[in-house]
Formats: sequence, C-alpha cells, structure tokens
Amino acid sequence: MAGTFRHRVSAQGAGQRLDAYLGSLDNTPSRSACAKLVEQGAVLVNGEVETSKKRVLEEGDGLELLLPDEVPAPTLKPEPIPLDIRYEDDYLIVLSKQAGLVCHPAAGHASGTLANALVYHCGPEHLGRLQGDDRPGIVHRLDRDTSGLMLAAKDDATQRALQDLIRLRTLDRRYITLVHGYIAPDSGIIDAGIARSTRDRVRMTVSDDPLARQAITTFTTLERFEAGPRDDGYTLLECHLYTGRTHQIRVHMRHIGHPCVGDPLYGRGNERADHGLTRQFLHSWRVRFTHPVTGEEIERRDTLPYDLLEVLEEIAPTSMGRTEAGDTIVPQLWY
Repeated sequence: MAGTFRHRVSAQGAGQRLDAYLGSLDNTPSRSACAKLVEQGAVLVNGEVETSKKRVLEEGDGLELLLPDEVPAPTLKPEPIPLDIRYEDDYLIVLSKQAGLVCHPAAGHASGTLANALVYHCGPEHLGRLQGDDRPGIVHRLDRDTSGLMLAAKDDATQRALQDLIRLRTLDRRYITLVHGYIAPDSGIIDAGIARSTRDRVRMTVSDDPLARQAITTFTTLERFEAGPRDDGYTLLECHLYTGRTHQIRVHMRHIGHPCVGDPLYGRGNERADHGLTRQFLHSWRVRFTHPVTGEEIERRDTLPYDLLEVLEEIAPTSMGRTEAGDTIVPQLWY
C-alpha cells in the first residue's frame, strides 16, 4: 500500500469530514488509520499539509495521502461471548445484542465487547475493517444498555454497502421505547440537529450550531397509559431512525419533554416512576433491508427482553388503549 494516493473530492464528498471521506474511498486504509495519518501530517489538501481530521471538504479539493509501507493493525483478543444470531451468511450477520454489551473497545472497556465476540465467532480475517481495526465488522452501533437487532459485515465491500444503505435511508431500523408523559399525536417527526454538549462531554444535546449533525426521528404511538400519583403517565412508541446519531432517540425524546423511562443520562432520575428499571427502555425490534450481494429482502424482528416486558406488565392496568398501529405491533413484542 506504500506510495502516494491522489484524489479529487466529488460532489458527494462535499461537506464530509476529511478522515471519514478518506476512509470511505477504495484503496485507502480504515477511517481510524486515515485519521492518524492526518494527525501525523501525511495528508495534503490542495497542496498544503492538513493536520485536522475534522476539516470539512469542498467539491474539487485535491487530496494527497502519503501511505506507509503498512498500517499496523491492533490485536483484538477473541473472546467467547455468546452471540444471539438471527441471520448469517458468507457476507453479513444480523444479531440481537443484549443490554450491557459495549459494541467495541473504548475507554473503560478494553475487552468484553461485541467486537471481541465477532472476532472469536468469525476470525479476524473475516470481518470488515472500514470502521477501524478496533471495530471489526461493526456497521452501526447500539448504546451499551440499548438491546436488540444490529448488523455486522464480514468484508469491507459488504460493510461499505450496508453503510451506504444507512446513508441512503433504505436500511429500515425500528425501535420500541416507553417514554414519560402523554403524547397526543398518533405520529410525529423530530427534525433537530444533535451535537456534543459543551457542558458535559458524555452527553449529546439538540443544537442549532452550524456544526451540529442533522438528526431525524419519526415516531408512531402504540399505546398510552394513565397518569398515577407517582408519575405523569407513559406512552409506548415505535421510532424510525432516518439518521444514526449518538444517543439520537434518547436526546430527541428528552428534547420534546418525554424522556425514555429508565434513562440514566437523559431521564428524570425517578426510580419509582421508572419502575426500578436501571437502563433506558429502548430496544431495536426490527430491521429490514435488501441484501447488498444476493438482492434478497431480509427482515428480522426481536421481542422485548424480560426487564422491559416486566415494566409493561406493571403498567398494563393503566392502559388507555392501543392505537391501530399498536394493535398490530405490540402483540409481536411479547414472547
């Protein structure tokens, strides 16, 4: 791979970050490896050394990337962590991630992650590396305490194709969440940009900052529950992600005044109103997409875990009835 890679930014690349754009191209290293090369001064934009991986590109920018002899890949230890696989072939995996499992190594989580489990299951040579050598196979992420369906890719081409489906909004991802309060509309859309909080770097927030990333969530109301002496009622929703920003559903629900039940970061911190739930009531229950290699239509559904079902059982006597959508979807959430 050693040598100089030259490229001119296309119209589709305009507005993208330098590291993300470089990592998406053929014949370049992973995004994380490209980011390191930028920081090392190995990337030129329009003939000038650029050391900011966050540089926003414009159409027509000329890029030069000085490639080393080899980009060393960190060793990710295979670990026999059980995987709940719902579909698998030579190209990709659809699995149900359990709550508490981190997707890839990060600060405080050097091992015991989904990435370690995938390396054990597939072998390190049979996973896509576009997200970086520390994120083998990962196509999109779920928060540690969000459960449910997600995808992994076994090679770079499939990984890129699945990420393109997400960017084109044709990979249909549906989530179930229980939120505080009464939501009157049967459906709605939240179109509000998300950025990292300037006060707490762990949190994300809705922002009108020009650098905030577009985030769109639609929701369909499934069932409403009456308010009680210790709460202001609940609403069960199906959410549809059109973008995949960090903590997107959780941030958007807080933004409209209806935080997810049990959410330790964006919630109300009311243990009684959260029914003792120690994680956000959020579950990826359905994925549907066209297989990028075979053309097959793939759809998988996942019932709610026991801890979330227990909450619904507790509040069932206060149900105000299901909507038409709820009559169809809610029965599919139970074992």
